[in-house]
Amino acid sequence: MNRRPFSTIVFDVNETLLDITILEPLFARLFDDKLMLREWFAQLVLYSQTLTLAGIYTPFSEIGVGALQMSADIHDVTLSETDIDAFKALMGAMPAHPDAVPALNILRQAGFRLVTLTNSPPSASPTPLEKAGLSAFFEQSFSVDTVSAFKPAPQTYQLVADTLSVPLPELCMVACHLWDTIGAQAAGCHGAFLQRPYNALLSAPNVPSPDFIATDLVALAEQMIKAADSH
Repeated sequence: MNRRPFSTIVFDVNETLLDITILEPLFARLFDDKLMLREWFAQLVLYSQTLTLAGIYTPFSEIGVGALQMSADIHDVTLSETDIDAFKALMGAMPAHPDAVPALNILRQAGFRLVTLTNSPPSASPTPLEKAGLSAFFEQSFSVDTVSAFKPAPQTYQLVADTLSVPLPELCMVACHLWDTIGAQAAGCHGAFLQRPYNALLSAPNVPSPDFIATDLVALAEQMIKAADSH
Protein backbone atom coordinates (compact mmCIF):
# COMPACT_ATOMS: atom_id res chain seq x y z
CA MET A 1 0.00 0.00 0.00
CA ASN A 2 1.30 3.47 -0.85
CA ARG A 3 1.79 6.18 1.72
CA ARG A 4 -1.44 7.94 2.72
CA PRO A 5 -1.99 11.30 0.97
CA PHE A 6 -2.66 12.96 4.33
CA SER A 7 -1.60 11.91 7.81
CA THR A 8 -3.12 14.56 10.04
CA ILE A 9 -6.75 15.64 10.34
CA VAL A 10 -7.34 19.17 11.59
CA PHE A 11 -10.76 19.89 13.07
CA ASP A 12 -12.53 23.19 13.31
CA VAL A 13 -14.25 23.39 16.71
CA ASN A 14 -17.22 25.77 16.89
CA GLU A 15 -20.25 24.30 15.09
CA THR A 16 -18.17 21.51 13.50
CA LEU A 17 -17.57 19.62 16.76
CA LEU A 18 -19.47 21.73 19.29
CA ASP A 19 -23.16 22.54 18.93
CA ILE A 20 -23.81 26.29 18.91
CA THR A 21 -27.58 25.76 18.92
CA ILE A 22 -27.32 25.76 22.72
CA LEU A 23 -27.47 29.55 22.19
CA GLU A 24 -30.84 29.49 20.41
CA PRO A 25 -32.99 29.91 23.57
CA LEU A 26 -30.94 32.96 24.55
CA PHE A 27 -31.42 34.55 21.13
CA ALA A 28 -35.11 33.65 21.23
CA ARG A 29 -35.43 35.42 24.58
CA LEU A 30 -33.43 38.50 23.58
CA PHE A 31 -34.66 38.95 20.00
CA ASP A 32 -37.89 36.92 19.96
CA ASP A 33 -36.29 34.88 17.15
CA LYS A 34 -33.91 31.95 17.68
CA LEU A 35 -32.61 32.34 14.12
CA MET A 36 -30.98 35.60 15.17
CA LEU A 37 -28.21 33.24 16.23
CA ARG A 38 -27.36 32.90 12.55
CA GLU A 39 -27.29 36.65 11.95
CA TRP A 40 -25.02 37.12 14.95
CA PHE A 41 -22.69 34.32 13.84
CA ALA A 42 -22.48 35.77 10.32
CA GLN A 43 -21.50 39.16 11.79
CA LEU A 44 -18.90 37.46 13.99
CA VAL A 45 -17.29 35.72 11.03
CA LEU A 46 -17.52 38.79 8.79
CA TYR A 47 -15.81 41.10 11.25
CA SER A 48 -13.16 38.60 12.34
CA GLN A 49 -12.12 38.24 8.72
CA THR A 50 -12.37 42.00 8.18
CA LEU A 51 -9.98 42.64 11.06
CA THR A 52 -7.49 40.12 9.66
CA LEU A 53 -7.59 41.74 6.22
CA ALA A 54 -7.09 45.12 7.87
CA GLY A 55 -4.11 43.88 9.87
CA ILE A 56 -5.90 44.22 13.22
CA TYR A 57 -6.39 41.55 15.87
CA THR A 58 -8.91 41.28 18.70
CA PRO A 59 -9.72 37.92 20.34
CA PHE A 60 -12.66 36.07 18.80
CA SER A 61 -14.52 35.99 22.12
CA GLU A 62 -14.37 39.79 22.33
CA ILE A 63 -15.61 40.15 18.76
CA GLY A 64 -18.42 37.75 19.68
CA VAL A 65 -19.61 40.03 22.46
CA GLY A 66 -19.23 43.06 20.19
CA ALA A 67 -21.24 41.34 17.43
CA LEU A 68 -23.96 40.54 19.95
CA GLN A 69 -24.16 44.21 20.93
CA MET A 70 -24.10 45.19 17.23
CA SER A 71 -27.04 42.87 16.54
CA ALA A 72 -28.89 44.32 19.52
CA ASP A 73 -28.27 47.88 18.29
CA ILE A 74 -29.48 46.98 14.79
CA HIS A 75 -32.70 45.48 16.16
CA ASP A 76 -33.24 48.06 18.91
CA VAL A 77 -32.76 45.55 21.72
CA THR A 78 -31.28 46.54 25.08
CA LEU A 79 -28.78 44.10 26.54
CA SER A 80 -28.03 43.88 30.26
CA GLU A 81 -24.79 42.71 31.87
CA THR A 82 -26.71 39.63 32.94
CA ASP A 83 -27.55 38.91 29.30
CA ILE A 84 -23.91 39.23 28.28
CA ASP A 85 -22.79 37.02 31.17
CA ALA A 86 -25.34 34.38 30.13
CA PHE A 87 -24.06 34.57 26.56
CA LYS A 88 -20.45 34.09 27.69
CA ALA A 89 -21.39 31.15 29.90
CA LEU A 90 -23.19 29.38 27.06
CA MET A 91 -20.29 29.99 24.67
CA GLY A 92 -18.03 28.16 27.09
CA ALA A 93 -20.37 25.23 27.60
CA MET A 94 -21.35 24.07 24.11
CA PRO A 95 -22.00 20.31 23.97
CA ALA A 96 -20.48 17.98 21.41
CA HIS A 97 -22.56 17.06 18.38
CA PRO A 98 -23.78 13.43 18.65
CA ASP A 99 -21.69 12.37 15.65
CA ALA A 100 -18.42 13.78 17.05
CA VAL A 101 -17.33 10.97 19.39
CA PRO A 102 -18.12 8.09 16.96
CA ALA A 103 -16.28 9.84 14.12
CA LEU A 104 -13.26 10.69 16.25
CA ASN A 105 -13.09 7.12 17.50
CA ILE A 106 -12.94 5.59 14.03
CA LEU A 107 -10.40 8.16 12.81
CA ARG A 108 -8.16 7.53 15.82
CA GLN A 109 -8.47 3.77 15.33
CA ALA A 110 -7.52 4.26 11.68
CA GLY A 111 -4.22 5.77 12.81
CA PHE A 112 -4.62 9.43 11.92
CA ARG A 113 -3.12 12.24 13.98
CA LEU A 114 -5.97 14.42 15.23
CA VAL A 115 -5.67 18.10 16.18
CA THR A 116 -7.96 21.11 16.33
CA LEU A 117 -7.61 24.62 14.93
CA THR A 118 -10.03 27.20 16.26
CA ASN A 119 -10.63 30.92 15.89
CA SER A 120 -11.32 31.03 19.63
CA PRO A 121 -8.53 32.13 21.98
CA PRO A 122 -6.97 29.67 24.44
CA SER A 123 -8.97 29.22 27.62
CA ALA A 124 -8.24 27.97 31.10
CA SER A 125 -9.01 24.39 32.02
CA PRO A 126 -11.61 23.04 31.79
CA THR A 127 -11.64 24.12 28.15
CA PRO A 128 -14.76 23.89 25.95
CA LEU A 129 -13.38 20.67 24.43
CA GLU A 130 -12.76 19.24 27.90
CA LYS A 131 -16.27 20.16 29.03
CA ALA A 132 -17.69 18.49 25.91
CA GLY A 133 -15.68 15.31 26.54
CA LEU A 134 -13.61 15.58 23.34
CA SER A 135 -10.18 16.82 24.38
CA ALA A 136 -8.67 13.34 24.88
CA PHE A 137 -9.02 12.61 21.17
CA PHE A 138 -6.62 15.36 20.15
CA GLU A 139 -2.85 15.41 20.17
CA GLN A 140 -2.84 19.19 20.25
CA SER A 141 -5.27 22.11 20.10
CA PHE A 142 -4.25 25.18 18.09
CA SER A 143 -5.65 28.69 18.36
CA VAL A 144 -5.29 31.40 15.73
CA ASP A 145 -4.45 33.66 18.67
CA THR A 146 -0.85 32.45 18.21
CA VAL A 147 -0.55 34.19 14.82
CA SER A 148 -3.02 37.03 15.55
CA ALA A 149 -5.03 36.28 12.43
CA PHE A 150 -8.30 34.46 11.84
CA LYS A 151 -9.08 31.60 9.50
CA PRO A 152 -9.05 31.42 6.51
CA ALA A 153 -5.77 33.39 6.55
CA PRO A 154 -3.01 31.10 5.23
CA GLN A 155 -0.79 31.64 8.27
CA THR A 156 -3.34 29.87 10.47
CA TYR A 157 -2.97 26.58 8.58
CA GLN A 158 0.79 27.11 8.29
CA LEU A 159 0.92 27.34 12.08
CA VAL A 160 -0.34 23.76 12.36
CA ALA A 161 2.00 22.45 9.67
CA ASP A 162 5.05 24.16 11.16
CA THR A 163 4.35 23.13 14.75
CA LEU A 164 3.73 19.49 13.81
CA SER A 165 6.58 19.44 11.25
CA VAL A 166 4.10 18.20 8.65
CA PRO A 167 3.88 19.55 5.07
CA LEU A 168 0.63 21.38 4.31
CA PRO A 169 -0.48 18.74 1.75
CA GLU A 170 -0.45 16.14 4.55
CA LEU A 171 -3.12 18.06 6.47
CA CYS A 172 -6.86 17.61 5.92
CA MET A 173 -9.05 20.40 7.32
CA VAL A 174 -12.49 19.31 8.54
CA ALA A 175 -15.03 22.11 8.90
CA CYS A 176 -18.71 22.83 8.45
CA HIS A 177 -17.83 26.30 7.14
CA LEU A 178 -16.89 26.37 3.49
CA TRP A 179 -14.74 29.47 3.99
CA ASP A 180 -12.53 27.32 6.23
CA THR A 181 -12.07 24.50 3.74
CA ILE A 182 -11.52 27.05 0.95
CA GLY A 183 -8.76 28.67 3.00
CA ALA A 184 -7.17 25.35 3.85
CA GLN A 185 -7.22 24.15 0.25
CA ALA A 186 -5.84 27.45 -1.02
CA ALA A 187 -2.98 27.05 1.48
CA GLY A 188 -2.24 23.55 0.16
CA CYS A 189 -4.22 21.28 2.51
CA HIS A 190 -6.99 18.83 1.73
CA GLY A 191 -10.52 19.95 2.61
CA ALA A 192 -13.39 17.96 4.14
CA PHE A 193 -16.71 19.81 4.26
CA LEU A 194 -19.32 18.82 6.83
CA GLN A 195 -22.65 20.07 5.53
CA ARG A 196 -24.44 20.85 8.77
CA PRO A 197 -27.69 22.89 8.75
CA TYR A 198 -27.28 26.51 7.57
CA ASN A 199 -24.06 25.61 5.73
CA ALA A 200 -23.87 24.81 2.02
CA LEU A 201 -21.56 24.65 -0.97
CA LEU A 202 -20.72 27.75 -3.01
CA SER A 203 -20.84 27.26 -6.76
CA ALA A 204 -18.75 29.95 -8.40
CA PRO A 205 -15.71 30.09 -10.68
CA ASN A 206 -12.34 29.35 -9.05
CA VAL A 207 -13.90 28.19 -5.77
CA PRO A 208 -12.19 24.90 -4.84
CA SER A 209 -14.53 21.97 -4.29
CA PRO A 210 -13.94 20.10 -1.04
CA ASP A 211 -12.17 16.76 -1.39
CA PHE A 212 -14.80 15.17 0.85
CA ILE A 213 -18.43 16.16 1.51
CA ALA A 214 -21.00 14.63 3.87
CA THR A 215 -23.89 15.70 6.08
CA ASP A 216 -22.70 13.54 8.99
CA LEU A 217 -19.28 13.48 10.62
CA VAL A 218 -19.14 9.68 10.71
CA ALA A 219 -19.85 9.45 6.98
CA LEU A 220 -17.21 12.11 6.35
CA ALA A 221 -14.68 10.17 8.44
CA GLU A 222 -15.42 6.99 6.52
CA GLN A 223 -14.85 8.80 3.22
CA MET A 224 -11.48 10.10 4.40
CA ILE A 225 -10.38 6.68 5.64
CA LYS A 226 -11.40 4.97 2.41
CA ALA A 227 -9.63 7.56 0.26
CA ALA A 228 -6.48 7.47 2.36
CA ASP A 229 -6.27 3.67 2.44
CA SER A 230 -6.97 3.23 -1.28
CA HIS A 231 -4.25 5.64 -2.34
